[in-house]
Amino acid sequence: MSLLTCKDFLSELSEYLDETTDPDIRRRVEVHVSECPNCFVVFDTTKKTLQIYKGMEPQPIPQDVHSRLMAALEKRRSRPA
Repeated sequence: MSLLTCKDFLSELSEYLDETTDPDIRRRVEVHVSECPNCFVVFDTTKKTLQIYKGMEPQPIPQDVHSRLMAALEKRRSRPA
């Protein structure tokens, strides 16, 4: 089993937390988090944040905020890579 780098860990974190990660990758993420204090903090904070938000009722955002957000996303999407 090869070790994950911090960059690998970050790229796998979302799928790990969604529980859609391959079992081998899942074990490698768990080993990395147990050995890397910085990634443990990222993992723990992200996991706790998701737990808080999952327990909340969705709230509508004001129309002006929605419009500005959509405009900003469209502007970013239309920029050349």
